[in-house]
Amino acid sequence: MADQINTLEDLDQVTAGTEAEVVVEEAISREPVRDELGRSYATGKRKDAVARVWIKPGSGKVTVNGKAMNEYFARPVLQMILRQPFTVSGTEDQFDVVATVKGGGLSGQAGAVKHGVSKALQLYDPSLRAALKAAGFLTRDSRVVERKKYGKAKARKSFQFSKR
Repeated sequence: MADQINTLEDLDQVTAGTEAEVVVEEAISREPVRDELGRSYATGKRKDAVARVWIKPGSGKVTVNGKAMNEYFARPVLQMILRQPFTVSGTEDQFDVVATVKGGGLSGQAGAVKHGVSKALQLYDPSLRAALKAAGFLTRDSRVVERKKYGKAKARKSFQFSKR
C-alpha cells in the first residue's frame, strides 16, 4: 500500500499533478482549423456590425467588401484597428485577409473585422491564442446602443421640464 494517500499534502500533490496534465492536454489538443484551400474562417461582431473573415498565407493584402482596406476604411485610426491583431501576434504582412461586413457604421465595422481577424488567426495558428487573448482581442465587446424608452426623448434623456 505504498500508493496510499496519508496526508493532505499527498492529496494536494496528486491533484496538482492531474490538473497540470489536464491543462497540458488542453493546450496540445488545439489543432489548426483550415479548409481545403488553406484558409481559416471566423465571424467577428461589434455593435450592430457583423464581419465574415477569411485569412490565408500571403503578402498582407486586406480586402473589405471588395475594396482595399485603405479605400474602405479611409481614416488612419480604423486602419490601425485592423492591423492590431497582426501587430500583437507578430504576423504583419504574412496573411491575406478577405472580409465582408454588414450593418453598423464604419467604427463598428472596423471593430468587427478586428474581432474576426483575431479569431481566424487563433484558428489558423493556435500558438497565437495566448497573445491575442492577453490583448483582449478574442472577447466580443458586448456594448450596444441602448433602446429608446417611451416617455423619453432618447434612451435616458427626458423632455424639457416646465414647472408652470
